[in-house]
Amino acid sequence: MELLFHQFMDGLRATTWPEFMAVLTGIASVYFSRSANILVYPFGVISTAIYVYISFAGGLFAEAGLNIYYVIMNLAGWYMWSRRTDTGEKVLHITTSNGRDWQQTLLFFGGMWLALWLLLRKFTTSTVPLEDALASASAYTGMFLMNKKKMENWIWWIITNIVSIPLYFIKGYVFTSVQFIIFLALAISGWIVWYRKWKQENLMA
Repeated sequence: MELLFHQFMDGLRATTWPEFMAVLTGIASVYFSRSANILVYPFGVISTAIYVYISFAGGLFAEAGLNIYYVIMNLAGWYMWSRRTDTGEKVLHITTSNGRDWQQTLLFFGGMWLALWLLLRKFTTSTVPLEDALASASAYTGMFLMNKKKMENWIWWIITNIVSIPLYFIKGYVFTSVQFIIFLALAISGWIVWYRKWKQENLMA
């Protein structure tokens, strides 16, 4: 336990300014997504763009590809969430997935996990291909569902955060692993907040 604590403190002292900024903007992004606030996206663009560099530098190649995807999807989500009808009403509202949605989501997730794992094993020097692929596949799925305002996006973020905490810690990005602990708490809270919003909107409909 003492060794783990010293490793944690050494990691914090070694935190670079890019990682520090990526963590702060990342936390801000998840905080705004929790309340379904469109500011999730500009903060998300900044954080994920920095993490593209950080992931490549740390040899987390699937995570690097994931963050490139994040940048693109943050820009797409920014547009999707900002759309309004002629009367000024938001086009997108929080909804839940039906059985068909779940089938498609699980197929997408399973396909992404397998494809990323095979790519990492064959074409990269990743030392944690299975875990790296799992974290990335669940995050790909979560981001896709969040842009559609599907409440189940939080389930995939919870999975992503649980896997990412040790993944970044063993690579020496201690401050980032702390970020994922915060993300995990926010994801659980986000599910509760979105559920309440969804329930309230359905009662008013």
